[in-house]
Amino acid sequence: MYTYDPHPFREWFERDFTYLAGFRRTVRRFGGRTAMIDPETGEQHTYAELAAQVDSLASGLVDAGVEPGDVVTYQLFNSPAFARLYLATQAAGAVGSPINFRLAAGEIAHVLDDSAPRVFVYDTELTGTVRDALALAAHRPALVVATGAGDPLPGAVRIGELSRDGAPPAPGRTTYDETTRLYTSGTTGMPKGVPLNSLVEVFSAHDVIMHFPLGPEDRTLNMTPWFHRGGLYAAGPNPAFYVGAGVVPLRAFDPYRCLDLVVELGLTYLIGAPTNLEMLARAQADRPRDLSTLRGIVTMGAPLERGACLRYQELLTPRIFNGYGTTETFWNTFLRPEDLPAHAGSAGRASTDDDVRVARIDDAGNTSPETVVARDSEEIGEVVVRSPKGGYAYTGGAEPEKFVDGWVRLGDLATWDADEFVTIVGRKDDMLVSGGENVHPVQVEEALNEHPGVADSLVVGVPDERWGRRVVAYVVPAVDGLTAAECDAHCRAHPMLADFKRPRGYRFVDSLPLTATGKKIHYKAAAQAAADDAAGLFEIAGPSEGARP
Repeated sequence: MYTYDPHPFREWFERDFTYLAGFRRTVRRFGGRTAMIDPETGEQHTYAELAAQVDSLASGLVDAGVEPGDVVTYQLFNSPAFARLYLATQAAGAVGSPINFRLAAGEIAHVLDDSAPRVFVYDTELTGTVRDALALAAHRPALVVATGAGDPLPGAVRIGELSRDGAPPAPGRTTYDETTRLYTSGTTGMPKGVPLNSLVEVFSAHDVIMHFPLGPEDRTLNMTPWFHRGGLYAAGPNPAFYVGAGVVPLRAFDPYRCLDLVVELGLTYLIGAPTNLEMLARAQADRPRDLSTLRGIVTMGAPLERGACLRYQELLTPRIFNGYGTTETFWNTFLRPEDLPAHAGSAGRASTDDDVRVARIDDAGNTSPETVVARDSEEIGEVVVRSPKGGYAYTGGAEPEKFVDGWVRLGDLATWDADEFVTIVGRKDDMLVSGGENVHPVQVEEALNEHPGVADSLVVGVPDERWGRRVVAYVVPAVDGLTAAECDAHCRAHPMLADFKRPRGYRFVDSLPLTATGKKIHYKAAAQAAADDAAGLFEIAGPSEGARP
């Protein structure tokens, strides 16, 4: 009787079925195709050229002492350099770790100490913040690399100096070895590392290729930064370079420029947050263009309201998608054009390879994926997912209770209906999203409360037409005469507070809403803040529009 032996398949699969191998296959198939177009310079790179650039950079990293498993942290804008580093770190056997270019110096220092990278690459536009971060960090990377037009920091080298001839030696890594480490913010607000292995890279690429679908004839542009999971992996370098599509790295989002590029370059997919779509719709209404090359616009980060969805379908493209997920697990539900507008406002149904449940929360605040809420669009539970795209841990083993038996507790509160369309209703930890960025009230409150004139504070978000939510603060003064300007100056100077987290309005109050045990009731304050903001009761300290840096 024949017995199947899985070892030959397993040996090949575990050793050779890596994301890097997939990129190499793309280069062999489509070497003459355009892999990337730099909209700032107009320069185009074929897959063969990109592969040569990647190997040259990877060889330089190895020559500089990077060994398999070493971390290479890079703080860059969407750019060809970012794309090359994403691939070159894998070719060198290293762990590439792109981080938010909006982080404050103290937050960057935290990341450096957490990951202890051998190499740190930064854009010279960020020189001042990076200088302060390196001074604050206990860990000093062995090599600091600068990219951009500005002068490098003392001791740093320019990225071009790393180039070496030829390909690096095979890294000898398996499909289960870490390839990318993203950073997210937890309930404390400090960034936490999310390790992703090569199989996660492959499954993430497959997911996008299936769901869009994405193919070699497509050309994509991310309107949000690539350091996000939804940037790098949602039609960014990860799936595009795996399937042979072209990417257009847009350094900073501008709706008029973005729509012009659709026409000029024949873009087929745009990816961003609902706030991006709103700005696109206004720009298109102001100056209509032929957007017929678009096969879809994909949004993440917030649900689409029915009225807005209908307007976007009329002004931009009928094919609007909405994905829901996290840094830890990529997207796990997907709302397709066929689901709209009937299911606008929901996050869609489970992605093809994912299990998604809305678990009942017990009296102690715990959940089990085996006990779900009623599929009645009314009972609220916590979203839990099981996905091959997930990073099932944080660096340092933080919050192990979030990862249990292959399931990830996302911390989002939701309902679902009989067809398992999931609708997000809030956060267990009161996080808010402003302009596609996570803002944790606790971190902002801790920073505010360090001001000697502040007795206590409570931070929430209010509806904002441009950013989705705008950060505001209720402040209980410790002294008479405290002003919004003083609070704003304190937040601007705080080394642990990125500028996008800074409150754009303040209201001084005698007390904060608290539970019987003294915990702040953020959801109650959020409801009051919306009314207070509509009544003009928040004092504006910075630019009135809440402009991003």
